[in-house]
Amino acid sequence: QVQLVESGGGLVQAGGSLRLSCAASGRTASSYIMAWFRQAPGKEREFVAATTWSGSSTRYADSVKGRFTISGDNAKNTVYLSMDSLKPEDTAVYYCAARYYSGSSYDYWGQGTQVTVSS
Repeated sequence: QVQLVESGGGLVQAGGSLRLSCAASGRTASSYIMAWFRQAPGKEREFVAATTWSGSSTRYADSVKGRFTISGDNAKNTVYLSMDSLKPEDTAVYYCAARYYSGSSYDYWGQGTQVTVSS
């Protein structure tokens, strides 16, 4: 019941910055917790960050804490992932995801956007 479309991926040099966007649509979009995951070639998908729509409650994977910032703008129905001090190991396909506040698993996923960090 929610559709997610990521954008903003691309090629960036190590130490650079990039901002990803996730546009959400759906009648009950405001009832979801939003998150970012990523998957590198040959590796399992891993959690990156999650937020409420207000952006007042957030959590991060240890690998990105202090470098990445997740925020939500419910007026635009958009969630952002601002990435700073990028490393080659951040290279992956980044996915936007959503789940109900009362749930435990992520039920909706975007198509993914490629982020490549050169060394």
